[in-house]
Amino acid sequence: MERKYFGTDGVRGAVGEFPITPEFVLRLGFAAGKVLAKKSSRRVLIGQDTRISGFMLQSALVAGLSAAGIKSILVGTMPTPAIAYLTRAFRCDAGVVISASHNPYYDNGIKFFSGFGTKLPDEVELEIESLLDKELKCSDSKKLGRFENIEDAAGRYIEFCKSTFPFDKDLSQYKIVLDCANGATHHIAPAVFSELGANIVAKIGCNPDGININDQVGSTHLDKLIATVLEKKADLGIAFDGDGDRLMLVDSDGTVIDGDGVLYIIASYLKDFKKLNGGVVGTLMSNFGLELAFKRLSIPFLRASVGDRYVLEKLREQNWRLGGENSGHIISLDHTSTGDGIISALQVLKALVRTGKTLHESLKGLSMMPQVLVNKRFVEGMDPLHDQNVLAAVKEAERQLGDNGRVLLRKSGTEPLIRVMVEGADKELVTNLANMIAEKV
Repeated sequence: MERKYFGTDGVRGAVGEFPITPEFVLRLGFAAGKVLAKKSSRRVLIGQDTRISGFMLQSALVAGLSAAGIKSILVGTMPTPAIAYLTRAFRCDAGVVISASHNPYYDNGIKFFSGFGTKLPDEVELEIESLLDKELKCSDSKKLGRFENIEDAAGRYIEFCKSTFPFDKDLSQYKIVLDCANGATHHIAPAVFSELGANIVAKIGCNPDGININDQVGSTHLDKLIATVLEKKADLGIAFDGDGDRLMLVDSDGTVIDGDGVLYIIASYLKDFKKLNGGVVGTLMSNFGLELAFKRLSIPFLRASVGDRYVLEKLREQNWRLGGENSGHIISLDHTSTGDGIISALQVLKALVRTGKTLHESLKGLSMMPQVLVNKRFVEGMDPLHDQNVLAAVKEAERQLGDNGRVLLRKSGTEPLIRVMVEGADKELVTNLANMIAEKV
């Protein structure tokens, strides 16, 4: 059965346009509630990021769940990985995050977690979809679901994050700049890093107003963070996205370190300390230089489809513990069940503290190949991936690259975009080839 509403990361779209409307979200809550009513606790934990539309959508979702006889546990503004953790901690049947991650404020979405803090299995999402077009028949008044506000959720999650850093170490030697994207980590990350002793010399994106989430700040807009790290002479900068499940780092000299660099630092540290327990999972977008670096270190490396749910699937297949995407989603199953920007940053800092290396020194041995990514919008219903002119352009690019590069075209799982990626040893050639294919798209 083909998915109708769920993408790779829940249901997402522009607020006020189907399916991100109060009416649909109410039905989604009811359908999810009827599926989850088969579970034991009949409770769902709900959080949201800082988008102004989150309150409206939460009300609709809670109404739908209540009509299905499900109790809602509301934790307010919280990062996506916090919902994964708190869902497990409160022994709920599922968790829900109202967020569109790194997208602008006028987008929003509904993401579900299982009671184990992982993305819902495909079969559960399909079962929910099967009920969405059926009659909404409200439960008897005596069986309606209630709701409860949890006041100390932020404190619980802060302590959980801190527990992943060595108790006998602190961060007092580091000057850090934090960029919280005016999103869900704005009240969490500063507390975590300052309580571990870090000197936070500047905070960016920590004043959300409902519409400034991801607006020229956060992991997808690093100019402010780079400038501030240089101005403050900080040791590093850390940027999260709007819902806090991904991160980017900036070195003291302004160099950006993406998810591939983060994976390399953590994996090489774990191997040196004999704690890697297997290999590393990347994605089709992971830089070829990362694959070569792992090969030199004798660290097994496999690629999954793009999307953290596919990285997690591959980790489970291999019984490995570490994986991630170059976009900054890092999954460390030794600590948590999903991508977590704060915990990933702490694992990098743990490696620096334990080895005594700087960020720059920790990246020695990793030589990234030039990689150009061009995003092109397409009209819904069209299929550029099978167009003959596009396929011919890809074939020509592969001919010019030979064995020294690769081409990847894929549809975004969250937007009507074709992502054109070309990678190779010659940056000028790679750039020209990526633009040539993008023109055909």
